[in-house]
Amino acid sequence: MVYEALERRPVYQQVAAQLRAAILDGELGPGHELPSERELCLRFGVGRTSVREALRALQAQGLVVAAGPTAPLRVTAVDVLSEGPVGEAFTALLRLGGVPLGDLIELRRALEGAALAATAARRPRPDLSAATAALAAMDAAGTDVDAFEVADVQFHLALVEASGNSALRLVMLAVRSSISEHLRTALHRLPEVADELDRLRAEHASILAAVREGQADDAARLVGDHIRALYERTTVIDDPAPSGPRPVADPADQAPEAVA
Repeated sequence: MVYEALERRPVYQQVAAQLRAAILDGELGPGHELPSERELCLRFGVGRTSVREALRALQAQGLVVAAGPTAPLRVTAVDVLSEGPVGEAFTALLRLGGVPLGDLIELRRALEGAALAATAARRPRPDLSAATAALAAMDAAGTDVDAFEVADVQFHLALVEASGNSALRLVMLAVRSSISEHLRTALHRLPEVADELDRLRAEHASILAAVREGQADDAARLVGDHIRALYERTTVIDDPAPSGPRPVADPADQAPEAVA
């Protein structure tokens, strides 16, 4: 067997891996505030772009959250069955072609639909202030896709967490984190990104309203339709192709970024 030379992983993945390890090992405990972007750049000897990509990856996995658009990132409570390794497994399967992107999207629809139905039906009514704040952050993001995507992660995570089902939260985060880069890349490529973000804001508002009003069936249907339609518009999902949809090119598969 002939082995080929291995390529270096992108720098942001290495930064994210070290921060993730510190979180999972308990070195950075729940509620711990992460260092500033500038401090992380100095500690790792990398550029700000790498640090920002690493932090977005951690946010997509639900390992760190911010109370608002300008608030510092803090470590969330991490279960012993962390979504980190599971998410990495999903990502590896996706890149190797073991799991089509469309299958993961359908899994996400099923998971979030069940979670939001549970949130809407929960009594006493759960606190939805985090989801409300995330929706406001989407409005404040304007046409900034990266800022919008961070708020989007917080919105969906807040509604799933409000269900009180930690298992749904863990698996949903693993699935979401494995496909989040595809979504963000696709959004950047859209010619009319402003129209798309406005459409997404309206869909999120409808989902939150259904949950707030206790309409479990409507909440599940709306979030399922939202997820499916979004990926149809941005990743060209062909239903019902037996081999699965054509995945969006992943920036991580491109030439790695040089250390600054």
